[in-house]
Amino acid sequence: MASNGNGNATVAKGNGVSGGRNGLPKISTQKRQSGICHDDSSAPVKAQTIDELHSLQKKKSAPTTPLDGVQGAFANMSEEERHKQQLQSISASLASLTRETGPKLVRGDPARRPETPRVSHAPEHHFAPTFSASDSSLKFTHVLYNLSPAELYEQAIQYEKGSFITSSGALATLSGAKTGRSPKDKRVVRDDTTEDELWWGKGSPNIEMDEQTFLVNRERAVDYLNSLEKVFVNDQFLNWDPENRIKVRIVSARAYHSLFMHNMCIRPTAEELENFGTPDFTIYNAGQFPCNRYTHYMTSSTSIDLNLGRREMVILGTQYAGEMKKGLFGVMHYLMPKRQILSLHSGCNMGKDGDVALFFGLSGTGKTTLSTDHNRYLIGDDEHCWSDKGVSNIEGGCYAKCIDLSREKEPDIWNAIKFGTVLENVVFDEHTREVDYLDKSVTENTRAAYPIEYIPNAKIPCVGPHPKNVILLACDAFGVLPPVSKLNLAQTMYHFISGYTALVAGTEEGVKEPRATFSACFGAAFIMLHPTKYAAMLATKMEKHGATGWLVNTGWSGGSYGSGSRMKLAYTRKIIDAIHSGQLLNANYKKTEVFGLEIPTEVEGVPSEILDPVNTWSDKNAYKETLLKLGGLFKNNFEVFTDHKIGKNDKLTKEILAAGPNF
Repeated sequence: MASNGNGNATVAKGNGVSGGRNGLPKISTQKRQSGICHDDSSAPVKAQTIDELHSLQKKKSAPTTPLDGVQGAFANMSEEERHKQQLQSISASLASLTRETGPKLVRGDPARRPETPRVSHAPEHHFAPTFSASDSSLKFTHVLYNLSPAELYEQAIQYEKGSFITSSGALATLSGAKTGRSPKDKRVVRDDTTEDELWWGKGSPNIEMDEQTFLVNRERAVDYLNSLEKVFVNDQFLNWDPENRIKVRIVSARAYHSLFMHNMCIRPTAEELENFGTPDFTIYNAGQFPCNRYTHYMTSSTSIDLNLGRREMVILGTQYAGEMKKGLFGVMHYLMPKRQILSLHSGCNMGKDGDVALFFGLSGTGKTTLSTDHNRYLIGDDEHCWSDKGVSNIEGGCYAKCIDLSREKEPDIWNAIKFGTVLENVVFDEHTREVDYLDKSVTENTRAAYPIEYIPNAKIPCVGPHPKNVILLACDAFGVLPPVSKLNLAQTMYHFISGYTALVAGTEEGVKEPRATFSACFGAAFIMLHPTKYAAMLATKMEKHGATGWLVNTGWSGGSYGSGSRMKLAYTRKIIDAIHSGQLLNANYKKTEVFGLEIPTEVEGVPSEILDPVNTWSDKNAYKETLLKLGGLFKNNFEVFTDHKIGKNDKLTKEILAAGPNF
């Protein structure tokens, strides 16, 4: 064997050269002049230790704002100073009310740091306030700040039991004992301001608590979070309208919660994050820790507390992530009307010509299905604002139900369940990790939370012009409401305040009787003001911008549940298409009895005989009886609102009442 001139070993050939064992050629090496023999197949790695090699694997992220042309508090600061300012802001958020300053903070994962920084060194990535000696003052709390989905996956899988990567790439998580919201454990501080502003009393979702009790629970949550080795902090936005967006900070103990809010709130750019400053609202999610049942107003180990004066929310005793989403929605229902902006629990889409439609509807009415249209752009699926400039989505993501999900029925949602998506409480195959969306072993309320850009026809940014159509959806299991009705303004307000749908009670003891469900403004659990205030704002905006109201029944026809049949989705889609195109504005109409609804005599692609529900009932007496029964349920429900005057006089209140059932 000889050198090839580059210092490399060669295999000896020819007669007289001895072979290796088993007849294989013998390999030898020759040294270079330097006395060292190298493998020159590739350049050597620039690392002397395995730790150095690992450090080369990750390129330093550079989310810092370019200093040229930057405005605001961070404009003339070094990166060290900006990081220090961020930690000071977070420390202030985590401050105990019994101490003057917040906890000691250090950025980064404690598992990846060789040692905790010492106070005397004052490195750029930690903040150490001064306060009296205690166990909490002797430790650092590591802040995992605005982590990426990939980083949060690693945290969840490594530290949170019940976290797995599914076959589609989504992160499957468990929300613990609570698999849904706890509305009876939600409290709002009643003070001198909210006493007069908020809706209290019968029918209201707002259950009161006093300021002192809130502070007790806040202290409990903050002490719990400060006792942890690490906390997750998200700084994000609500509302795609840049002039009216809200800065929110979420402090939580679980990667699941951090990723959920990363998806559901609007994600800031690097520049926006560097200049974030003090948040407008802060959530303290200590859901793994219970509240003290001996505390005043507490009725269980769970408490979700909202203090609009302090702009803070405290979560104790529930790990269900939806509490954060809907808690912030309640905040927007309070803050936006103060700016003459209407907050809405609705879906929203836009045609290629810029025509915007709002979809209101309770669970099971088809709001998600009908607002998701491949021929139209999706502005948002759940929460919106209507300002003087048009509509805007409040959120940066979608929170979709997963039970019975299939690729055929909901292809957009199915395809959105991929890397970055949070899957709550689903069941999957232990080997393949394929999710079984039919399995209700954990809960029926399985959910997927994903960024809105995962929907192919999402409009980014999620804003649009003023709506042309306001569509109120009802799944009427009594079978007496028409498939579509055109509403005047008073009728729109009446049915908006009512928020009606009907659910089937079930088959217990053979009973199959529909059950009427009313939810004011199609989202009573989240509104803060009296429903008539939102309704008046809706009517004002509809009148000003020429929007038309529609009541669409996606429920039963030809009889109630058990005797009639569910309205065909194909017919409902034809009706919605006719609304979008403007065709129904030019149709001929006739008025129904009892509810006084204007119904079209024909809609393209829909059998004319089903447009008036009386035609589809074989037993006309049963129809009339059922119609009067439903009218009575509407009247009984509306009694809660009759004593509330809208405007300076009683005129509008009387108009709304007159727009209801008349018999």
